[in-house]
Amino acid sequence: MLRLTVTSLAFGLLTLIATPALADMATGDQIKAAITGNTVQGSMDSSGAYTEFYAEDGTAFGKDYKAAWSVEGDTMCWVYDGSPKDCWGVEVAGDQVKWVKDGKAQGTGTIVKGNPNNFGAQ
Repeated sequence: MLRLTVTSLAFGLLTLIATPALADMATGDQIKAAITGNTVQGSMDSSGAYTEFYAEDGTAFGKDYKAAWSVEGDTMCWVYDGSPKDCWGVEVAGDQVKWVKDGKAQGTGTIVKGNPNNFGAQ
């Protein structure tokens, strides 16, 4: 009986150590500080690669489109043409971002300073 308990405990500890913990979700202020005036490029599980510049006025610019973005509470929200508002939790670690929906990361990205692609430039 004791052997089973020790084995179960050891297995549980190994599982805990081997399973990476989710980072803390960013607060609204942390999201704004990381994203505003910068570009994020990465990939979403559902739609693939993306690159977007997040202007201070709340406009998100991609290569061939623009959308509205905002921070509401501790989530980042987007409104793309013809689509309802969609809000996501955000994990930020340095220049790395994870987009979190329904408790799991469903996309990642790298924050690039400024607007190197000149998206939205006149």
